[in-house]
Amino acid sequence: MEKELSAIQKYDFRRKLEEIKECKGQHTELISLYIPPGKQISDVTAYLRNEYSQSTNIKSKTTRKNVLSAIESIMSRLRYFKTPPPNGVVFFVGHRSVGANQTEMVAFVIEPPMPVNTFLYRCDSSFYTEPLEEMLAEHEVYGLFLIDRRECTIGVLRGKRVELIDYLTSRVPGKHGRGGQSQRRFERLIEIAAHEWFVKCGEKISKVFLNEKDLQGIFVGGPGPTKQYFIEGSYLHHEIKKKIVETFDTGYTDESGL
Repeated sequence: MEKELSAIQKYDFRRKLEEIKECKGQHTELISLYIPPGKQISDVTAYLRNEYSQSTNIKSKTTRKNVLSAIESIMSRLRYFKTPPPNGVVFFVGHRSVGANQTEMVAFVIEPPMPVNTFLYRCDSSFYTEPLEEMLAEHEVYGLFLIDRRECTIGVLRGKRVELIDYLTSRVPGKHGRGGQSQRRFERLIEIAAHEWFVKCGEKISKVFLNEKDLQGIFVGGPGPTKQYFIEGSYLHHEIKKKIVETFDTGYTDESGL
């Protein structure tokens, strides 16, 4: 669930990120933890317990103590979450250097304006903020869809990030080897089923992209000539047709093709 940030919210968010980026650890004592919205909190806790166990082997006594306390801090904060927020949650916790060989514990809990895509745990001498900075960047938005007679995948490209919107599968039968009248009748049924499938896909694609404001253009992919037949037919809304930039031959029409 993406939310539009006002200019003030963007400014505040950017300032918070700058504060987080300025934190430097004496060693690899700063933990960045990105939790996607669909991740089970119990799985995250189990992962952290394992990291805690591994971190007891750190040779430096001070680094070991600081990393273990940072992991403990995150686990204690996770108890307040039954599930991640709608866009996930990001923790930045660790001991930053404050000079004269001294450190102090810092902890930031961020609910991002766009969904966190992947689970990530990183322990380093600085916090890993690039995914959040990418969310703040001004994004160009493009529509993507892949289609053949069996599958249709719809996605959106926001900046460098591909978001899967929907995946549809058809029941259009394949060709068969019967001859004569039976074959002609069967082929007619196939064409009717294919037409109904394209109508369904066209309605879905049009609905998704008409609701997507600031859409710069649409790229279409799929194997063979089916995609061309589809976009030249009367299946898509005329405003959507105008936005098609280019078509591509792709070997896949599922999410991997996006």
